[in-house]
Amino acid sequence: MITKAQIIQTIKDLPDEFSSEELIQKIILLQKIDKGTQQSLNGEIISNDEAKKHLSKWLK
Repeated sequence: MITKAQIIQTIKDLPDEFSSEELIQKIILLQKIDKGTQQSLNGEIISNDEAKKHLSKWLK
């Protein structure tokens, strides 16, 4: 889960003027990074070879 401190830092890193869309995109990115980190910690990962197999199926 992302923290209030991460959101505050994200806002501080934005320029003085920004759109709400930019902020939302940054928050969504933080959330996706956190989700990926949690999945990795939980062992919910696949090998590079398996990922390549999945990609080859999707890109046909």
